[in-house]
Amino acid sequence: MTDAINTLTLPNGLRLTLRHAPHLKRAAAALRVHAGSHDAPARWPGIAHFLEHLLFLGTARFPLEDGLMRHVQAFGGQVNASTRERTTDFFFEVPVSALGSALERLCQMLAEPDLSLARQHREREVIHAEFIAWSRNAEAQRQFRLLQCVSPHHPLSGFHAGNRYSLALQDPAFQRALGDFHARFYRGGQIHLSLCGPQTLMQLEALGRQFGSLFSAGEMQAQTPPAPLLDNPLIELEASRGGLDLLFAHEHLPPGAEQALDLLQACLNDSRPGGWLDALRQRGWLQEVHSDSLYAFAGQLLWHIRLQLQPDAPPAEVRALLHGWFGALRRLDAAALNNEFERLQHSRKQAASALELARRDSAQRPFEALDAQALKAFKALLDDLPSGEQGQWQQPHDEPLLIADLPVGCAALPDDLTVSDILPVERGFATLYLRWRIASPLRQRFHAVLSQALQPLLERARRASLQLDFSLIGEHWQLRCAGMPGAVIRTLDLALEHLRHPAPHLLHTPAPAEPAHIPIRALLKALPDHLREATIQPQPACLLDLTVLGQIWASAPRHGLAIGFAGAAQAALGAVLAHAPGLPEAPPPASQPLPARRWLHHPTGGSEHALLLFCPVPAHDEGAGRVLAQALQGPVYQRLRVELQLGYAVFSAFRQIEGQGGLLFGVQSPQATPGQILEHLLSLLADGVTFDPAAVRALAAQFEEPAMANAEVAEWAWQTYLATEPTDLSHLRRSILRTDQPILDNLVKRLLDAEHGWLCLATSEAPDARFEQILSV
Repeated sequence: MTDAINTLTLPNGLRLTLRHAPHLKRAAAALRVHAGSHDAPARWPGIAHFLEHLLFLGTARFPLEDGLMRHVQAFGGQVNASTRERTTDFFFEVPVSALGSALERLCQMLAEPDLSLARQHREREVIHAEFIAWSRNAEAQRQFRLLQCVSPHHPLSGFHAGNRYSLALQDPAFQRALGDFHARFYRGGQIHLSLCGPQTLMQLEALGRQFGSLFSAGEMQAQTPPAPLLDNPLIELEASRGGLDLLFAHEHLPPGAEQALDLLQACLNDSRPGGWLDALRQRGWLQEVHSDSLYAFAGQLLWHIRLQLQPDAPPAEVRALLHGWFGALRRLDAAALNNEFERLQHSRKQAASALELARRDSAQRPFEALDAQALKAFKALLDDLPSGEQGQWQQPHDEPLLIADLPVGCAALPDDLTVSDILPVERGFATLYLRWRIASPLRQRFHAVLSQALQPLLERARRASLQLDFSLIGEHWQLRCAGMPGAVIRTLDLALEHLRHPAPHLLHTPAPAEPAHIPIRALLKALPDHLREATIQPQPACLLDLTVLGQIWASAPRHGLAIGFAGAAQAALGAVLAHAPGLPEAPPPASQPLPARRWLHHPTGGSEHALLLFCPVPAHDEGAGRVLAQALQGPVYQRLRVELQLGYAVFSAFRQIEGQGGLLFGVQSPQATPGQILEHLLSLLADGVTFDPAAVRALAAQFEEPAMANAEVAEWAWQTYLATEPTDLSHLRRSILRTDQPILDNLVKRLLDAEHGWLCLATSEAPDARFEQILSV
């Protein structure tokens, strides 16, 4: 089934793009305002970002407790916003039935905001907390230093996020500037709204016209042209600690330059033989690579390649190879490159969510091949890049991971693989989980080797919109692959070959340095390991050997789950799994309950405080646990972020982790210690919640397979499988609908009593004596 698209302009000037995508389960809206931080008065840096925040705080018609964020969360959707240099984006994804009510709230809050001074004071502190976190984040500061390479006359070199000092709320001139910015840019002609979902074009158009008309009329205003990006030729940045940043700046590119860069990056990120990445790996120089666009506006383009190299890699030769590859690209047939790109874009479109499609449409960058104008921009972009002759290059053959048909093969599935039919075959989405229990104390060192062996395939899979990861969780190695069934089977075949036979030189290649995470993300990454603890064993001081790896694989108990495979797909999967390493076994018991209350210190390297509180809920209480988590979302956000202003990273939700379901609370704060955060959370939990029958019915509806994203269905099935307590979605819905006020009150009491344990994972040691009684009951 193909998508149907229509674009029109409303009488008030608003541009409306509609996408009927019948294969989608959810609907989404993306609204782009053509104004960003560089369009604000230079005297008031941060005013655009500040306004974006203020718009979410509710209006007279939809106060905060019934505003867009709470409304979307109540339907299990997602919502966010982003202020860039020349655009501000607002976007959400919800069940199909909620598109109209969410769109009304979005348009109304943007068209008729409440900019009262009291709200401004509260939200300025949130902006300041973000500023502090940004100023302490190494990755953010590295990118800021990159932007200092452009001309000091260009706004990119300045500061535009805002903080307590740049947002002068008491100055009448600031208040006039804030109101003028909204009046000038938040009107019809400056807005592009895209709607995407399985609804008909007529239904989408009716919603777009009804709520898009809330904006005042006005033609699109030309945004002020920027100063030149460069005053002098762009300097080459020095490598530091194996990290090499390559920066590229362009002026006066023709329209279509952003799409042209998409094609260039698709070629750049191709890990197959014949390209630049393969050339670096063949020389043993490359650990990791990332490329991204930093800025695009009015013919200007600034983009960046970030390399993590081995210590002996010569940066000058790395650059020379890249210049040689650029030169080879110029000589290749652009039409042939575009044909491959078209297949790649088709794969991305098939895998994209409603939200991703809507955001692409609002940015006028759909998942399509380059048109004639963008091909001209591609040529201009290549002509503007440095060129050389170094290296031997070839155009790769067709990517097999883009082939949708099933591979040839026929064999029975192994006994250790459980097959789930929770996803109908017509969804065209399959997921395979394989897990091995590795008793060897060398599991961590060999995992690093195998991760490097898989790295080129991981890059190819990501490029082809397949989900592939190989993780270390406690004593287990876990492989997951998801996407269209034929592509999953082909990817799995290649992955298993790399896992069985990694290149020998990788045994002695240093593992890439772990990228720095902000504290709350570092805690989230570590949480599964602490819920399924590995036995701590001394690390043998020995050289790694492929013979030892073979012995580990030969004795590794294996089990797994296949979702979305049927008939011929199961036969083809069986042929691939016949060569999977390991010994078949039944899945082990689920994680044991946590022992009472535990406080674990997990250093993160960040300067801010962070805490995760995980409160397990027994499987038979999952429905009530999800109702309680939903009821707490709003109060937790309101108390900790809005009223107490502890920080901008505040969340609460029901999560399944390593087969264990429970309530997860997370806070990152520049000033509140983990102990103080815990005290606030427990106080809020002690207040209890009020049962809301309508919210419970809406929650139950979220757990019908047609309403859930395919990846969410697969992950729920995997977590249920790990829990070793067979259940299905209908059982969960009934459990949710049986919940009432007494059940909620009882669950709150049991959580406060830590009847099933707690886990506090924090950036500091256990709190002081005030909390000894809480933590020792």
